[in-house]
Amino acid sequence: MKILLLGDMESESLWDYFDKSKIADYSLILSSGDLRGEYLSFLATFAKVPILYVHGNHDTRYAHKPPEGCLCVEDEVFEYHGIRILGLGGSMRYRPEADCQYTEKEMKRRISKLRRSLRKHKGFDILLSHSPAYGLGDGSDLPHQGFKCFRDLLDKYKPAYMVHGHVHANYGRSFQRERQYGATTIINCYEKWELDFPLTRES
Repeated sequence: MKILLLGDMESESLWDYFDKSKIADYSLILSSGDLRGEYLSFLATFAKVPILYVHGNHDTRYAHKPPEGCLCVEDEVFEYHGIRILGLGGSMRYRPEADCQYTEKEMKRRISKLRRSLRKHKGFDILLSHSPAYGLGDGSDLPHQGFKCFRDLLDKYKPAYMVHGHVHANYGRSFQRERQYGATTIINCYEKWELDFPLTRES
């Protein structure tokens, strides 16, 4: 299954120079956040597949105008053709009382509320987040620091993939598109990336 991954920056290829053939081969589209709602809504008008998203730290505007034709998968395990996708958006809290930002303790609490759902679905295959896990492609500054509890999730459930954004390609030479952590391939989907997901579970 080919999955289109989007995050942080609108792709000129899909926005200014769009052609329906560019998304025709994808079976699913995932957004890791910080994309204009209009951009996702535009893609949804042409896509014949679901567009799933989580919030980035700048997506407070979604509260008033969410992307039309798209599905928010925050704080749930969404199953599509046998692929279990866990959505956990937002970033480390760096502004008091800001929406879409969480302390380590707050993110851990969100995860704990998902225990029953994770048991029901017997884990998950893809962690769709905005922020990276701590020490796995994150930044040294607080706004771009990853969550330690994400590492705990990867250690416990060993998903095939973690897809995140938040750390941009133009932040420096340390940017890495893919990395391996145990059984999990971690992908920074900045702008756009393609994931070829092997369908090994029943659809």
